[in-house]
Amino acid sequence: MQIRVLKSDGSTEPYLHTKVLGTFHYALATAGDAPMFAAEQMSEAVTYYLYQRRPTGQISADEIHLMVESVLTATGFSHAAAALNRYRLMRKLKRRRIEVVGDASHNKGDYASEWSKSRLAASLVRNHQIDALTARAIAGAVEEKVIGMNLTRLRKSLLRQLVLGDVESMLEARCQLEASAL
Repeated sequence: MQIRVLKSDGSTEPYLHTKVLGTFHYALATAGDAPMFAAEQMSEAVTYYLYQRRPTGQISADEIHLMVESVLTATGFSHAAAALNRYRLMRKLKRRRIEVVGDASHNKGDYASEWSKSRLAASLVRNHQIDALTARAIAGAVEEKVIGMNLTRLRKSLLRQLVLGDVESMLEARCQLEASAL
């Protein structure tokens, strides 16, 4: 049985153990601890629980986050749990502050819309015929760049350039992986 993760925007994606591992590692590193072994053991415990003890094949991203926080706290890393929670809240706040606006030369009739990673991913699937998981990865990479730039108003032309750059990079990486597998 493949567990599905219900994202905050209502979409679902397959559960990936590596994302949970990355979350544990990030939390521990942010708090000044970086024991990869501890992150591996904690993520294994969460994954084991989900596959052995969950009655359904779906779980929300918020529930996974709470599990990660609980495991960190229960294992003596409450400072890492607090750091992870602060990080998550700050990302949510930054995400909500971003608005996508038209280009300066086309401001007639253009209006601002709020940032949506899922809308960007859906657009990639629809307009570039990219599979949903790759589209979500590209949208996530673009979001990281936008948040990292500390922008609150994102011009559509800049968004297009960021998207095209990441689409090219992701598709080139996929071709290299496929070529090396042969």
